[in-house]
Amino acid sequence: MSVIDTTRIEAMVAQLRAAEARMKGGVNPLKATTGTEKADFASALKSSLDQVNNVQMKADQLGQRFVAGDDNVNLSDVMISMQKANISFQATVQVRNKLVAAYQDIMNMSI
Repeated sequence: MSVIDTTRIEAMVAQLRAAEARMKGGVNPLKATTGTEKADFASALKSSLDQVNNVQMKADQLGQRFVAGDDNVNLSDVMISMQKANISFQATVQVRNKLVAAYQDIMNMSI
């Protein structure tokens, strides 16, 4: 029987909280929420997806500038930005897979 490594999940949750804090204007995500504040999962997820989209768009723009012959852009910067975009997309896909698996597990539970 394999044990689930929760450190990756906790790291992703921390990233989602940090993204949400940036959207709210610098609220510390590590502070406990009071009874009146609720973490909005949908907005945190949307923020995370927006960040992935922005990284991909910046990598694409950098690649287009390199292909167009911009002297301020070198190949290593283009390759690094593309790899960052790929890694962020793969992480998002893995989170999606975990969410779908968790949803399926919940739906298969007997009442």
